[in-house]
Amino acid sequence: MNRKDIEIVLHGLIEVLASIEHERWSHWQKYMHGKGIKQPDGSLLMPADLVKRWERQFKSDYRSLPDDEKESDREQVRKYLPVIADALSKQLH
Repeated sequence: MNRKDIEIVLHGLIEVLASIEHERWSHWQKYMHGKGIKQPDGSLLMPADLVKRWERQFKSDYRSLPDDEKESDREQVRKYLPVIADALSKQLH
C-alpha cells in the first residue's frame, strides 16, 4: 500500500472519525456542564479549582503533562484506532 492509497483510505474515514470526535466533545461538554452552576441568565459558573486546572492543561504541551493526564488523552485516541486499523486491514486483503 503506497501513501496515496493510505490517504484515500483515511479520507474515507472522515465521517466515522468525525462521529467519534462529536461523541468525545459531547461527553466533555456534559462533564463541564455538570461541574458548573447554572445561572439565572443560562450561563455557567465554573468552580475556580477546575478553571485553574483546565487553564494549566491547555497552556501546557502534551509532554509536560503528568502521566495521569496523558493517559486521559491516550484513552481518547484509543477510540479512533480500531476504526483506522479496520480500514487499513481491509485494504491489505
